[in-house]
Amino acid sequence: MLSSSLEDYIEAIYTIIEANEAVRAKDISQRLGVKNSSVTGALRILAEKQLINYTPYGIITLTEKGKSIARNVTNRHETLTRFFTDVLGIQTEAAEDAACKMEHAMTEGIRKRLDEFLEFSKKCPRMSIIRDNEKDNYCSLRISKEICLECFEKDNTHAYASTSKTS
Repeated sequence: MLSSSLEDYIEAIYTIIEANEAVRAKDISQRLGVKNSSVTGALRILAEKQLINYTPYGIITLTEKGKSIARNVTNRHETLTRFFTDVLGIQTEAAEDAACKMEHAMTEGIRKRLDEFLEFSKKCPRMSIIRDNEKDNYCSLRISKEICLECFEKDNTHAYASTSKTS
């Protein structure tokens, strides 16, 4: 288990490597808005845990275990951001900030369920929710009343019926 702070460092390393193919301590410092001394301390801990390859003033790389953890943290972040923006209609910057704080508490099982919900909401006509930020409400009137009633009249084998039982 890593602390939230160390997860932020490993996620930052992963993101910088994806964008630039190389990462140095100063890149992490700039990305996270922390002092170089804080970065150095975190890098030493991550190296001790064998999550990164690190030498002072050198290029930092992720080990296979580090990549796995970084991908997991990144996936949780992206799932939360998509939920906040696509379903709740939250502005991207606020969604990113909230996702960054919440990603650390989300289990892999919850992330998978949320991903399934996001995919389901794209496919099911009953889930065609539009966030109208000007009116500050939700409107699902993109579908006809007939389609809506058809979903309600179907038996429990319908996708909506099987997911609605969890509430």
